[in-house]
Amino acid sequence: QVQLVESGGGLVQDGGSLRLSCAASGNSIRTDVIGWYRQAPGNQRELVATITNIGLTNYADSVKGRFTISRENANTVLLQMNSLKPEDTAVYYCNAKGRRLPYVPYDVWGQGTQVTVSS
Repeated sequence: QVQLVESGGGLVQDGGSLRLSCAASGNSIRTDVIGWYRQAPGNQRELVATITNIGLTNYADSVKGRFTISRENANTVLLQMNSLKPEDTAVYYCNAKGRRLPYVPYDVWGQGTQVTVSS
């Protein structure tokens, strides 16, 4: 099983910033799509942002202009979150999809990291 290590969550005030990191590890893996989803209590899980192996990005409308996703390397992603709002409060989950070379697919989730934005 491919393992994901998430970091960077915490408590921040309205208008503040946080940076989330997610690293996929395993033997002979190639990550094709990696990114973040979030879920607040009572809400459905929703897309935040993803990035592909060739750099194509996808953002939720609610975070465009405030969050930036980037690949630090082939298996690691950073999410810079600026101008945070209380409505961004949620558990953020990393997701990675790819292959354990040469041909075995994987689709794994991290344990989640709490992001809390105070009013």
